[in-house]
Amino acid sequence: MKISVCMATYNGEQYLRPQLDSILKQLSEEDELIISDDGSTDGTLDIIESYRDRRIKLLHSTHKNLIFNFENALEQASGEVIFLSDQDDIWFDEKVGKYKEYLKENSLVFSNAAMFHGDDFDDFELFYKDSKKKTGILNNLIKVKFLGATLAFKKEVLNRALPFPKNIPMHDIWIGLVAETMGTAHYIDQPLIYYRRHENAVSTTGARSDNSLFKKLKIRTNLTFGLIKRLLRTSNKTNG
Repeated sequence: MKISVCMATYNGEQYLRPQLDSILKQLSEEDELIISDDGSTDGTLDIIESYRDRRIKLLHSTHKNLIFNFENALEQASGEVIFLSDQDDIWFDEKVGKYKEYLKENSLVFSNAAMFHGDDFDDFELFYKDSKKKTGILNNLIKVKFLGATLAFKKEVLNRALPFPKNIPMHDIWIGLVAETMGTAHYIDQPLIYYRRHENAVSTTGARSDNSLFKKLKIRTNLTFGLIKRLLRTSNKTNG
């Protein structure tokens, strides 16, 4: 089972190296770490290039947008299984092994995370603190449960999810919902990454939304119609 880890970077020199180390030690020689950089002006590129690891594939993006920076990396993924990765977290040593087991029977897998601030990852709190159901299309349209930094999914999910619609609020909810239309999504309650929060974080996942009710309804309407259009397109290709 070849693995493609897809990471989006932008001015991430402060925390990038521990994350790269935590990922690479879990990958085989046949796996790949695809990094799409969105025009970093700090030492991010120097850190990546210093590894001289043939499993690392560095791409350059000019989107200035997290969603489409991820899409740039995902478009090059050749693995049977794709993992998403932020630039500033740290993976638990057993993450890849556990995910591979669950991905044998599920289209998409995500896990809890040990959320911490700054540099003190010994002082963390769980990202998901309740036992409420985390999967299901309607459940995630009402309130997003997918945590992008912990997502992994099969290649057939990626094939249907790409290209990203232009109006999605974030890549993780789109990929998660697409996976739900194809098979089973599975949530692992055990934390399998240290999920770093800091003032320069590119992703704001976990922060309280300040969207108005109208905007929230519009986002969910766009996602629903996007899923329907994607399903119809797939059906037409199959029938054609």
